[in-house]
Amino acid sequence: MHKKDTEELFAEIREDEDMKRFLSENRKEFRQPLSEYLNQIMTEKQLCRTDVIRDSCLNPNYAYHILSGESTNPSRPKLLALAIALRMDFDEIQYLLRYAGFSPLYPRNPWDAVVISAIHRGLSVWETDNLLDYLGETVMLGNLKKRQLEKEATEES
Repeated sequence: MHKKDTEELFAEIREDEDMKRFLSENRKEFRQPLSEYLNQIMTEKQLCRTDVIRDSCLNPNYAYHILSGESTNPSRPKLLALAIALRMDFDEIQYLLRYAGFSPLYPRNPWDAVVISAIHRGLSVWETDNLLDYLGETVMLGNLKKRQLEKEATEES
């Protein structure tokens, strides 16, 4: 996909005074939009968009907007919810966080430590949020009790 390594690009930026030309000549070297990257992962893992959106526990409209590129700046917790729904492993999630401009999960941060544990244990987004709540940490996706009622109502239908 990329032909030049990062150091080559740094060198060109330092040496090139014509940034317009640099951008034009190196367009294929830049990262694809986050939505394209997430959809590429979904395709590689042979996952259905509907299932990923459901498993993310995000508001379906919002999740769709992230995956379609209409929402380009999801928060770190919401991106983590999508990553878990995409069945990404720990290393893939760390890369995704950096790709999106966020700090990777850090074991010296209590919230991050709980999420790291949940990922390694293969917990779902719902189970991860319940664990965060149980341990007194902020949940990933907002009001846990409200979402529990919504989930129960959906399951009854």
